[in-house]
Amino acid sequence: QVQLVESGGGLVQPGGSRRLSCVATRTIGASIRGWFRQAPGAQRELVATVTSGGTIRYADSAKGRFTISRNNAKNTADLQMNKLKPEDTGVYYCNLRRPVPPAMSSWGQGIQVTVSS
Repeated sequence: QVQLVESGGGLVQPGGSRRLSCVATRTIGASIRGWFRQAPGAQRELVATVTSGGTIRYADSAKGRFTISRNNAKNTADLQMNKLKPEDTGVYYCNLRRPVPPAMSSWGQGIQVTVSS
């Protein structure tokens, strides 16, 4: 099992920026790294994913404002969030998934991001 450790959450004003980081405790080969979020009373939703080969996918709400990146040598996946809005508030979860057998998926413990003045 791979453990994921998130950092970078906190309180930020509307229009501000925040960078979330996620470190995996070990490498697992080809994988998809992602960030998801869960607002109060809502389901967990995808924010952005990036494959080992660099293919990136964003939720419509993140396009143009968020940037996901990964460093395979350091086992990290970061989410740079700019122009933050109050509706970006929630618990952000890091995910690592291996889509090929033996398939596996790991989640971080979640980190709070609050966008408020």
